[in-house]
Amino acid sequence: MKTIKGPALFLAQFAGDEAPFDSWDSITKWAADCGYRGVQVPSWDGRLIDLARAASSMTYCQELAGTARENGIEITELSTHLQGQLVAVHPAYDTAFDGFAAAEVRGNPAARQAWAVDQVKLALAASRNLGISAHATFSGALAWPYLYPWPQRPAGLVETAFDELARRWRPILDYADEMGVDVCYEIHPGEDLHDGITFEMFLERLNGHTRCKMLYDPSHYVLQCLDYLDNIDIYRDRIGMFHVKDAEFNPTGRQGVYGGYQSWVNRAGRFRSLGDGQVDFAAVFSKMAANDFDGWAVVEWECCLKHPEDGAREGAQFVRDHIIRVTEKAFDDFADGGSDDAANRKMLGLDRD
Repeated sequence: MKTIKGPALFLAQFAGDEAPFDSWDSITKWAADCGYRGVQVPSWDGRLIDLARAASSMTYCQELAGTARENGIEITELSTHLQGQLVAVHPAYDTAFDGFAAAEVRGNPAARQAWAVDQVKLALAASRNLGISAHATFSGALAWPYLYPWPQRPAGLVETAFDELARRWRPILDYADEMGVDVCYEIHPGEDLHDGITFEMFLERLNGHTRCKMLYDPSHYVLQCLDYLDNIDIYRDRIGMFHVKDAEFNPTGRQGVYGGYQSWVNRAGRFRSLGDGQVDFAAVFSKMAANDFDGWAVVEWECCLKHPEDGAREGAQFVRDHIIRVTEKAFDDFADGGSDDAANRKMLGLDRD
């Protein structure tokens, strides 16, 4: 068994225009001061990384990683959640998602998609240059508006959507293979890959592409009443990344999974700081250790109540307390001398036969 690395922090929820969140040097110092050993980097945030330079310049990547290392931080992964979302957008969401794209391609869905594909490929090349073997992203969605079958879906609608989703992502996954990087799709509401079954539908159309992996985040499973522990065992060979995020689901006689269009504070299902929600992280970390996951435990902080800086500091200690330093020797191997058939027969009383 292997020991999970961590704690690490996803910086997307913290980067901003005020110190210490406004520059790469200061935010990595802050993360280290909070108790983190690594950071996951949102590749769309120019305050933290120049993605085009990282994709083309080993020198720049060495400088980027060197600055972090001097501050006691490793770069765990890059993320293209926003750009990956734009690889596949249903027209109903054109306006809502347009702000994720560069200004010059907004209002032009075809140009926006081409830009998104290029962005993900740049991030994969940058990952290679940084010596990183896993990348975080979203799948995007074409079928999401038809999640609930009312009106009833026409025959073949979902199949057509997943055929097209796989067609768009296959060249990216092939490029990821060239770069030696796994693409880890966060299984998330709003994405066509939002549970295990939809991931399998996608994977089947990719003929089991070896670079197609999952980003496991139990909070999203709590909010859809999915067995997040069983999920680890089912997809143990496909889980390539781990977000440590908590959530709670408290249905009432007035609302349930859909949330009734309420604010995050008033929804039945809501994200919480680590330890304040309902995820059984002792069981999650145990299963991840037993299944030989050796990636990073990355805190993705979101909470409808707590201040983010408090959540970040508490999160680092929470993960440190939950990481299981596994034994290098299996319990069954502690008997000296290996297998001895005669001794074993004697212990079983078979030597009297």
